[in-house]
Amino acid sequence: MNGVLPRAGVLPARGMLDAARAAVVGRHTESEVLAAALASGRSVLLEGPPGTGKTTLLRALADGAGVGFELVEGNAELSPTRLVGHHDPSRVLTEDYRPENFVPGPLVRALQSGALLYVEELNRVPEETLNVLLGVLSERRLHVPRLGVVDAATTFRLVAAMNPSDGVGTGRITPALYDRSCRVAFDHQSAEEELAIVLRVDEDPGEAFVRRAVAAVRATRTHPDLRLGSSVRGALDLVALAGSLAALRDETSPGEDTGADAARAALTGRVALVEGSPRTVEEVVTAIWAATAPGPDDTGAESGSPAPGGEGDAGKA
Repeated sequence: MNGVLPRAGVLPARGMLDAARAAVVGRHTESEVLAAALASGRSVLLEGPPGTGKTTLLRALADGAGVGFELVEGNAELSPTRLVGHHDPSRVLTEDYRPENFVPGPLVRALQSGALLYVEELNRVPEETLNVLLGVLSERRLHVPRLGVVDAATTFRLVAAMNPSDGVGTGRITPALYDRSCRVAFDHQSAEEELAIVLRVDEDPGEAFVRRAVAAVRATRTHPDLRLGSSVRGALDLVALAGSLAALRDETSPGEDTGADAARAALTGRVALVEGSPRTVEEVVTAIWAATAPGPDDTGAESGSPAPGGEGDAGKA
């Protein structure tokens, strides 16, 4: 070890951006900013609700850069030992503490291999674990007891994500972390982009049904009885489940009852009622699904195709 701190090398911004655009629907600005930040050696903090494509985008960026990807799920159980690693207790008894019996955690693996380390739900991570990450952000170097100093490879990058609107089981992020990172905000994508995401995965029930599913999911985010709405993952599950249910029920396409059953199964666990709501979550989701049904004068009423993003009435259900 010398007094010179390790430095970040350059990553291929164009390669990262091309990989992101091939793998992710939309997110053009976020892809460009993230590729530029990572290429120039910066660490990044992503802020936004779950289910907005952050992990998919980062995996694509890592692939485009030709580096590994280490995913860490942030929670109250993420201790420094789980993040950094530990010496194998059985081998320590016979060999004492040696580099050979150290079992690296995701942070050490990423540092040594030059991977992109992605920490989800950062505001759920204990303070002592956050302090470990702060040290790496400052020096690109980690001091591990009984192992020594682990310097970051030139391609190592740290990206963390959090949902600032989720106040349950979370803590406040220190300004020191913001001071050492670039920040990129994420929000839900447009109706057409979410439609394209769902159509990419499953078109079995038909585009008309997919449009309705997307409209219903988007309506959960603005409904007065809900404090938490669903991400596009709800639409993905709704469409997949409705297709399977329709097949079981010998329907050529999902009927109204089948769609409602699929909506309740896919969405009731993803949304949360406001305090004091007079309705159950099942009643709210059922009403939202009913409100997305096309009216008799709607274009494409025969195929049940509400306009994507035409969830205004559903939001009042």
